[in-house]
Amino acid sequence: MKSSLFVLVGLAAALFLPNIAQSDDTLWVADTTWNIWVEAGLALAQTAYSDNWAGGEIGQLSWTYSSLAVARKQLGSKMHSKTTLKLSFGQNYSQTRNDDGSTHWERPRKITDMIDLESVLRFTLQGFVDPYAAARWETQFYDGSYRPLKRFLSPSKFTESAGGIKTLVSVPGRTELTTRLGLALREIATKVILDTVAEKTDWVTTTDGGFESVTDLKMQLRSNLSYTSKLSLYKALFYSEKDNVANDYWKAIDANWEHILSASITKYLQTSLYFQLLYDKEIDKGVRVKETLGMGLAYKIG
Repeated sequence: MKSSLFVLVGLAAALFLPNIAQSDDTLWVADTTWNIWVEAGLALAQTAYSDNWAGGEIGQLSWTYSSLAVARKQLGSKMHSKTTLKLSFGQNYSQTRNDDGSTHWERPRKITDMIDLESVLRFTLQGFVDPYAAARWETQFYDGSYRPLKRFLSPSKFTESAGGIKTLVSVPGRTELTTRLGLALREIATKVILDTVAEKTDWVTTTDGGFESVTDLKMQLRSNLSYTSKLSLYKALFYSEKDNVANDYWKAIDANWEHILSASITKYLQTSLYFQLLYDKEIDKGVRVKETLGMGLAYKIG
């Protein structure tokens, strides 16, 4: 594993650190202050029935919070910083009717949960491709698969990458399309349950390294309608646990394609759609899909 790590670092230095031919890419102009953009929303849905209600319906209460924040700044003439934070969390409460006709509310169940923090440092050398270094942390508030024992911030995936980045399309205030390709190292920490009676847990960590490709698209379709997309691809070249697994699924390309469509109805009322496609052969051989649609209160900065 150490020899592979040295090879990856050497390749990154050889491929992307030299200043490549100059171009007219002038997107990254100097800023004297941080450019901060935040979009947050809270959606609620509720139904309730009395104990003597006929028809079999039950009460429901669902709430979902989601937010997307971006902070960027030109740090001098040769360095640009961009940090993105995506958060979402929601729960559902269900009412259950007892044998005697009375009702009670069950414990809440989690319906969405995500923490995604990424920071990209771009060296703006005004070449055809600029070098970059990035770090990303992907996790959730807690793992609720075993309800009696919540495992907070598990699993946590840390990704460090370096390579080349290019802005393909830039229309100020309308469209920005950026793609990057580089070498990456990942560390995945998972809190596993060792004993359910004693509620004993422990962290298990795996590492791998390979190639990473990330493409970001942001479009302002109308004054009240925006679209954001992120496609992440990862191909592992080595894996710390390859001798302890029965297959080579870790060699397959991992894909994560996210879409966010937001429409403002009024200043403080917004509807949003989050759609995600995931493929990780180590977890499942098929494509996994997540979709969240909500309307509720919204708050924007920037």
